[in-house]
Amino acid sequence: AATNLGVPLVGVGLFYGQGYFRQDISADGWQIERYPDNLPADLPLVEEVGADGVPLTVHVDLVGERVLARIWRAQVGSVRLYLLDTDLEENSPEGRAITDRLYGGDREHRIRQELVLGVGGVRALSVLGLSPTVFHMNEGHSAFLVIERLRILIRDHGLTYDEAVAVTRASTVFTTHTPVPAGNEVFETDLALRYLGPLVAELGLDWSTFAGLGVIPGAADTRLGMTVLALNTAGRANGVSALHGEVSRSMWQAIWPGLTSEEVPIGSVTNGVHTQSWLGPELRDALRGHGLERVLSDPANPASWSGITDVDDSVLWDARRAGRARLVETINVRCGTRLDPDVLTIGFSRRFASYKRAALLLGDPERLLDLLGDAETPLQLVISGKAHPADDPGKAVMQEVIRFSRDPRVRGRIAFVPDYDIATAQILVQGVDVWLNNPRRPQEASGTSGMKAALNGVLNLSILDGWWPEGYDPNLGWAIGTDAVLDDTAAQDARDAQSLYGLLEGNVVPTFYRRSEAGRPTRWLEMMRTSIRVLGPQFSAQRMVDEYLRDYYRPAHADSIAVTSDNYNLARVAAKRRLTLQAAWPAIRVAATVEQAGRVESLGSEIIVDAAVSLGGIDPAEVTVEAIIGTPSGETLVGAEAIAMEAHGTTHELAHYRARLTPARAGAYGVAVRVRPVKHDSVTSPNLVAVEPSVET
Repeated sequence: AATNLGVPLVGVGLFYGQGYFRQDISADGWQIERYPDNLPADLPLVEEVGADGVPLTVHVDLVGERVLARIWRAQVGSVRLYLLDTDLEENSPEGRAITDRLYGGDREHRIRQELVLGVGGVRALSVLGLSPTVFHMNEGHSAFLVIERLRILIRDHGLTYDEAVAVTRASTVFTTHTPVPAGNEVFETDLALRYLGPLVAELGLDWSTFAGLGVIPGAADTRLGMTVLALNTAGRANGVSALHGEVSRSMWQAIWPGLTSEEVPIGSVTNGVHTQSWLGPELRDALRGHGLERVLSDPANPASWSGITDVDDSVLWDARRAGRARLVETINVRCGTRLDPDVLTIGFSRRFASYKRAALLLGDPERLLDLLGDAETPLQLVISGKAHPADDPGKAVMQEVIRFSRDPRVRGRIAFVPDYDIATAQILVQGVDVWLNNPRRPQEASGTSGMKAALNGVLNLSILDGWWPEGYDPNLGWAIGTDAVLDDTAAQDARDAQSLYGLLEGNVVPTFYRRSEAGRPTRWLEMMRTSIRVLGPQFSAQRMVDEYLRDYYRPAHADSIAVTSDNYNLARVAAKRRLTLQAAWPAIRVAATVEQAGRVESLGSEIIVDAAVSLGGIDPAEVTVEAIIGTPSGETLVGAEAIAMEAHGTTHELAHYRARLTPARAGAYGVAVRVRPVKHDSVTSPNLVAVEPSVET
């Protein structure tokens, strides 16, 4: 998508000599991993060399060993992807094995991989002669790049630590992908100190100062958190769907004490899929003469997809049947199954993690058997996916699904396709009729497989999680359950399973098999058209990249230019101001009073909040005083809203402020007053408001 839009982007990753893994299934349905070698000579890779023809390398010092990494380049259109590879004869066996497998080895192996990625990645860009203005950390695994950037700014450009942090924040974007606290990577303190200590010492820092960047203030857990480190060193951060952004703001609120969850500076850019890569041949043929060229050249533009409304029912239905037939033929040959090309086909294909609930549909076997075996309106399931090599619970779920698929009663109605990969994904999202997704809300950060299916006219049947709350409409798909989340996961699973069965029996199956006189499902085809027309542009990768450009890359680029110009003057000013405020901040005192000007039970009445603030020598122009109003819940305010208070004179050493609040509803309210530094410039990050004074409420 970056190539399609002409974005000057480069990517940096690791070249895994054995990749993720290839999947075999044992006789009893258990996943077995194979790790064949990825040979660079067999892949579209070029080794980067210098002007003298000698291969370029970078080094990373890892506890007594200087590990070398060579640089492979994959050219993806106009975008270059650089991959670091430590499998060199100059390295020890342990050093050569660093880039062996994705998610392989123990925690020490992992920190070594991430140091090569982060520190080595920045060094690779340097030897390649590249000087990016913006660094985008995709998940916390690359957060160690900050250490190398700080080292360069301090050592080569003479900045202080605080000035260097201001520069990195201004020019760094971070995307988080994990909506569950336990899924965010941490390293034990001893392990982190052993590997990072020498690098931190080069910054002129004591360990506790650096480690503080990776720890939530006041938290009992003092391990180095990669997500926390990334959030504390990036000036802009986002989740990968609107719901995931909301979950992330709540999950990481403690990093910004004094801010409400709504104010936490984590936005969202919903993922998208590359239309040109995932649009199947059947729908391409159907769109010929109806805007196919515009779809392929400008997929994020809703107008490009308008031609689908002019595609005749017969053409669209023939395309659907042809895609299903291609899928069924491929799977029957590959898996020895007996799927029927004329039966309603549901696809479920994703990582086998427990929260994704691949076995949810198996909860009531007899009810499922009735659906599969109905003589007039049968359905069939195509299932694929891999479990993490270390995830035995996920493997157990897969085993349950595979064993059920081998039950003689469902023979010919369920197929498990082993060794899920891109080629398998393509034929699935282009060939099934319905895409099933049923994770436990809100644990799906985004989910892109349903987007790939949607642009091929496949209807989504999904939990309202990840991207689906933004895409769902009853005219283009179905929502399983509601957006309510139960504390009891067993009760949640049972409730969602009942909803899923009910939708299949009462909506999905009847809609598919309700045919016109011409033998076509009229309502189904209407939903297909709406799904393609609405979801195709909304969830395209070009829309996603354009949002990153507009809301993250271009603003960060402007800040990067500003903060580095004039010998880093803006960074020096920002760092000096921050240190001055930090030193004076603990002396701030607030005394607040609340006056009920009218009956709160009567809508439209006012609440007047007065605050007397002792600023401890800080210039009043340097702070903003705000009244916070919300619904009290313990010691917090739910649904809180911040309202700027107006200066109301001074007495002695106190500055007085007042705000008039008009509640939007009757009921109980909690009111607090807080003081925040003024955001003077584009470089000052919301991270700088981490220290807040105590307030009376």
